[in-house]
Amino acid sequence: MSLDFQQRLTILGQQPQSLAGFGRGIEREALRVNPDGKLSQKSHPYAFGSALCHQSITTDFAESLLEFITPVAKDVQQLFAYLNDIHHYAAKNLENNETLWPISMPCFVENEEQVELAQYGSSNVGLMKTAYRQGLKNRYGSMMQVISGVHYNFSLPEDFWSTWAEIHDSDLSAQEAQSAGYMGLVRNYFRYGWVIPFLFGASPALCQSFIQDKKTDLEFKSIGKGTIYLPYATSLRLSDLGYTNSGHSSLNISYNSLDNYLSSVSQALHLKSLEFKEMGIKKEDEYVQLNDNVLQIENELYASIRPKRVQKGSETPSQALNARGIEYIEIRSLDVNPFSKVGITEEQVNFLDLFLTWCAIQPSEQMSEAQSVHFANNLNLIVTQGRKPDLKLEIDGREQTIAAWGLWLTTQLKELAAVLDKSENSSRYQQAIAHIAPRFGAPELTSSARILQVIKDENSDNGPLALSLSKTYKAELITQGYQVWSDQHFHQEKLNSLQKQQKIENADSVSFDQYLQQYFIDAAKQ
Repeated sequence: MSLDFQQRLTILGQQPQSLAGFGRGIEREALRVNPDGKLSQKSHPYAFGSALCHQSITTDFAESLLEFITPVAKDVQQLFAYLNDIHHYAAKNLENNETLWPISMPCFVENEEQVELAQYGSSNVGLMKTAYRQGLKNRYGSMMQVISGVHYNFSLPEDFWSTWAEIHDSDLSAQEAQSAGYMGLVRNYFRYGWVIPFLFGASPALCQSFIQDKKTDLEFKSIGKGTIYLPYATSLRLSDLGYTNSGHSSLNISYNSLDNYLSSVSQALHLKSLEFKEMGIKKEDEYVQLNDNVLQIENELYASIRPKRVQKGSETPSQALNARGIEYIEIRSLDVNPFSKVGITEEQVNFLDLFLTWCAIQPSEQMSEAQSVHFANNLNLIVTQGRKPDLKLEIDGREQTIAAWGLWLTTQLKELAAVLDKSENSSRYQQAIAHIAPRFGAPELTSSARILQVIKDENSDNGPLALSLSKTYKAELITQGYQVWSDQHFHQEKLNSLQKQQKIENADSVSFDQYLQQYFIDAAKQ
């Protein structure tokens, strides 16, 4: 017989060691912009070392799109100490009076050709990274790729999984229970993860230059000199305007088990695209894309959550998962928080810990293809009109308003928060949910509503607001000082990363064409 929620909480409360030591990591993306708010055309600053090998500072799609990566932290204060130190160093070492764009949707970009692809040196692995980005540019356009987000990496303590097995009446081995438990968490995230953009989405508006010649059925309103918005939108970053691939809808990735997931990803990676075949793979000895499949590599498979395992050597993500199971999950549906100088707050992290733990202990029925499509449609409703009065969502046969779903969810989260707080003798989870819970019934308190209200009150544009915030945050970051590291630490990491890149380049012994051919042969092995 399946346990009810109270029984699950009781078991958790009796085993507090199972809740001690969540693993957390943050990856924050931010565009470098000029003092006039336009995209920087300068190369990756030398002070940041090698984008290929630096442990804390790299680039994403574009040379101007920075990505800051924290180490894994078991303590939230430690996590933010890392994140603040990286931002402090970056702010001090930005060149040409550049600042970091503090919102998800890009700054004004007159022409997509202004977006320079990220460069990683002359090694085969570096050339592949840039060629992959060339493929993304040719397939989807550069504007979609310079949207910024925050990724949250989360792992539950090892001791949690024996408790999970008891809660779910499972006799799986430790590693099998862990992978099964994470896949259950993932399925529940697809069911209920719309709460993240509802609460924390902060991209209801964007610069008109973003859509340029793109066709859209969305009925935008205009404000200021060049800003467009949707009145009830929460996260246009996650809408069809953002990074999507029309071919992805036919991939049918299964999250019903790790084996199902790996099998469906493998099938997806070998699926050919007539559209991309017409583009060709090379023109005049330059790569147009890595291949003409629907997905060039696994990274191109967009999802709001991913099961992950740290890769060893030249492993692909799937090979790492197949060899050693799921180690953590990556949340990819967080907008950059414009009200934080580092793009995310401790309160958000506390809520994510709470919500993801809830997703792990809740029953998680398997998902059919039709359900997967339905949950994706729910998410799309939220990102384009989530604050619309009386908007309803249907989940597993129950249809309710956002306020009703929020009341049901937060009632359980408050009870779970008390258990988590007791396990670590704190009150932070209860404080976080108490502060966040009212937003379900009062959408004007959400991040998207707040940022849109500022724009409306000033009859202004996204651009000037973001630029003003970027300059304020840069000044604050420069003056705040280090909490964990030092200038010497980052100076040494710069040198180490440059030396690592040189070593990789010197070690190459085959041509890039040969390297790429062997890469895909090896990637096909499980």
